[in-house]
Amino acid sequence: MLGGFVRRSWIPVGILWLAYTVLLMWAISQFSWLPAEWSTEAGVVDEAMVLLQYLGAPVMALVVAVMTWAVIGWRSAGATREDGPPQRDNRTVVTTWLIITSALAIFVVINPGFVGLAEIRGEQSADYVIAMHAQQFQWSVTYPNGAEGADELVIPSEARVRYDVNSKDVTHSFWIPAFRIKIDAVPGLVTQAYATAEREGTRDDDVNLRVQCAELCGAGHANMALPVRVVSEAEFNQYIEELLEENEQKNTPPPGEAPPGETPPEGAPPGDESPDVPSDG
Repeated sequence: MLGGFVRRSWIPVGILWLAYTVLLMWAISQFSWLPAEWSTEAGVVDEAMVLLQYLGAPVMALVVAVMTWAVIGWRSAGATREDGPPQRDNRTVVTTWLIITSALAIFVVINPGFVGLAEIRGEQSADYVIAMHAQQFQWSVTYPNGAEGADELVIPSEARVRYDVNSKDVTHSFWIPAFRIKIDAVPGLVTQAYATAEREGTRDDDVNLRVQCAELCGAGHANMALPVRVVSEAEFNQYIEELLEENEQKNTPPPGEAPPGETPPEGAPPGDESPDVPSDG
């Protein structure tokens, strides 16, 4: 008797499952919780996330359908609370479920797994190479011309940039949420990530335009962020040239002062590089 009741319950469960699946599919197509895309790579990642939502919708719908019908159709009406007769597995159902879920898992591993990773990595070539240095609890940047900065990361739009990431102390993680790229910063190792910004903008336009450490690295981990500013290629080249000049000015001592790391000889008058050498006569 109980077995027949359970078998009859699959009809309303199937109807609920179909209704919930349609509802979820519609919601996925109409609404998006993903942040704005600022790079080509972000589009690849977001497409993969949407695909996984579509694939997961029927599974979630089935679970919710069974739970809904359990509340409606399997509610206790004051019957004695005791264990019922044992329920035997249905080999056909188990086999079908195993085949479907295995095929789905293999499909996801291939696409968006391997396919998506290949699209994100793309060609191992770049228009610019920028070195990112991680250190508790800050980021510093070295641009292609050798200029160094620590206040912000400035990058050109519509240009493929390779980020060479390293750490000076512990393990960190280089992450730009707006670009959907992330790579670990490992002491003694240089890791690489590629990204192509699609338009200009600053952190004022989108809080996700920032370099954020995504690996717990100590007490100041949450504050280890660096604003990102995307500019035109011409503005980028002008910026790094001006930054290089500023670096050189900071490293150039005033007249009469020894360069950093050098001590003037004793007895040398101000401005002289060496003391007077007495003549033989």
